[in-house]
Amino acid sequence: MRILSRAWMPLCCVPLAFLTSGAALAASSDADFRSAYARADAAEKEAGRLRNQWIATEAALTEARAAAEKQDFEAAIAAAKEAEALAKASIFQATNEKDAWKNLEIR
Repeated sequence: MRILSRAWMPLCCVPLAFLTSGAALAASSDADFRSAYARADAAEKEAGRLRNQWIATEAALTEARAAAEKQDFEAAIAAAKEAEALAKASIFQATNEKDAWKNLEIR
C-alpha cells in the first residue's frame, strides 16, 4: 500500500483555519482579549467591593489596555490574565483575613 503525501492535497481538503485572512484572526484575538479583560475587570471590581484592590492589578490592567491599543493581543491577553490572577489573589486575601483578627492571641 502506498502512502500519499499531503503536499498535493486539493484545496477543498485544507482545514478552514489555514484559509482565514489575517483580519479574521485579529478579530478573534481582539475578542479573546475583550473576554480576558472583562474577567479581570470583574475580579478587580469585586476586590474593590471588598476594599482590597492592589496597585499591581491596576498596573497589569493598564499594561493590557496599552498592548491592545498597539494590536499586540498576545501581550494584552497575558497581561489581562495576570491582572485577573492578581485580583483573585486580593479577593482571597480579603476574605481569608476578614475574621483572622479574631483568632489573634491577646497577651
